[in-house]
Amino acid sequence: MSDLVPASGTVHWVGAGLSTGSGLAALCEHTDGVRLWHRTKERAAEALDRLGLTGRAEPCAYTPDALTARLVPGDVVVSMLPATGHADLLAACVARGAHFACSSYVSDAVLEQVPAASAAGIVVLTEAGLDPGVDHLFAHSLVARARKAIGDDTAASYRLTSYCGGVPAVPNDFRYRFSWAPFGVLNALRSPARYVENGVETVADRPWEATREHLVGGENFEVYPNRDSVPFIRQYGLPRAWAARTFVRGTLRLDGWLRAWAPVFEQLRTGGDREIAALAQELAAAHPTTETDRDRVVLAVSLEVHAAGKGEGSGDNAGGEGDDDSGGVPEGAGNSASWSGSYLLDLEGDEKESAMARCVSRPLALGVRHIMDGTLPPGLNRAAGTAARSEQWLRELGDEGLGFTLRIDD
Repeated sequence: MSDLVPASGTVHWVGAGLSTGSGLAALCEHTDGVRLWHRTKERAAEALDRLGLTGRAEPCAYTPDALTARLVPGDVVVSMLPATGHADLLAACVARGAHFACSSYVSDAVLEQVPAASAAGIVVLTEAGLDPGVDHLFAHSLVARARKAIGDDTAASYRLTSYCGGVPAVPNDFRYRFSWAPFGVLNALRSPARYVENGVETVADRPWEATREHLVGGENFEVYPNRDSVPFIRQYGLPRAWAARTFVRGTLRLDGWLRAWAPVFEQLRTGGDREIAALAQELAAAHPTTETDRDRVVLAVSLEVHAAGKGEGSGDNAGGEGDDDSGGVPEGAGNSASWSGSYLLDLEGDEKESAMARCVSRPLALGVRHIMDGTLPPGLNRAAGTAARSEQWLRELGDEGLGFTLRIDD
């Protein structure tokens, strides 16, 4: 790994879609060197006007060549493009010595470039939005607190669930509000999900078929697993001596969603890419989002740990390496019989900004600021990455108005 390339103070925010919100304004408060790149200069200017940022950031017409030509070492490129566009932007960053940030999961195409970025002293910040992003911060914080209370070497079993969803603030018959591209929503439902249930790794080929009820703050929701939860056992630093009874990261929907979407699921079972793309267009037309609609974001992360013989059985060992930093939280007594804690973020959008845009752009902008102040190391970073950094980011996000609650029952 080379020495970190010092930040230049210039941020290139690429894309001004549904998830670009007040995080961009927060960056403008910390540097005068923000450039918003969009399809045309006029569209970029319109987005800046909508965000109240006219004159505070430079509107630019995006093409890969135009962006690359203006990159200098130490710049930060923030990709708000679809995930398939991240790798090309990162390649331009590596070539020009610029740092890179996005809110998406790490793709293989991005991962392949991490060694070159690390060798060049470049920060690659990923999974730094809402989900993935804030969910990682919540999980790191809970795991660190539980480790201090229970002890890394104590045989124990645990249940960790992390569910997030963007839903209508006022429930509708469809039980959903599109906060990102409908085709992306449908494709996510077509991807198998791997998770731990009853101590055993489980795969749901059709994730919606694993939907179950979930109570959050006294309110009934429906949840289902998505993607591959299992690698996050190690990423969150769960000790080897602890066995996973349940470990699932998934999606949260309003109560009644499964029933309302039954016709959609029938088409997902048999449709090919062309049919699903047509279905996405039909759903977008049938369920449009208007200027008066308000969205709601709910993110609920909980962890329960029981020492062996104290409540749940120890089960099969599905624990992680336990080698993450567990600092940053108050010291506990250690060797408690059981411990449980949970985080809840529950926000509604308003006339100025959707809840989704706020919850994605604010954490991402905070991560960019930490690239600029030199506190993130070169190479791959997934959100804050450690318990100590997660606690810091959570304090900063709370101070900036991204509200959430923490409950500890130990």
